[in-house]
Amino acid sequence: MKIGMVTKRMFFDRDKVRRRTDTGTRRVFSKFGAFVRRAARSSIRKRKRISSPGRPPSSHTGLLKKLIYFGYERARKSVVIGPMRLGAKAGEAPAALEYGGASTIVAGRGGRKRKKRRVRIAARPYMGPAFQHERPKLPAMWRDSVR
Repeated sequence: MKIGMVTKRMFFDRDKVRRRTDTGTRRVFSKFGAFVRRAARSSIRKRKRISSPGRPPSSHTGLLKKLIYFGYERARKSVVIGPMRLGAKAGEAPAALEYGGASTIVAGRGGRKRKKRRVRIAARPYMGPAFQHERPKLPAMWRDSVR
């Protein structure tokens, strides 16, 4: 037996290990993203009353709850979790709810002239607490993720 053959059998098949590691990473992060999304959605209550500052926001129409998504970002090997951008006019509302800040409110209905005004919103975090709640489960998800 030649020495070259023995040393070749002692090393991993790098491509195979890399593929399985990438597959395991994608599965773990996708599962984690789904758990955080579920926790964030369940923390938002649909009701007419305004939530108190520091508590998750109330969803008066159910829109915020429906627009929370997650996605695995292959290039960075990470997961992005959070609400979709609502558009140019209401784009700052989800961030203002999470961290506090200013948002534009449009008043008036139908054919009447609609008035816009800037309001200051106290923080009503929902994504951060959901992430912190699910984070301790992450090490168990990694266990046996690469086969």
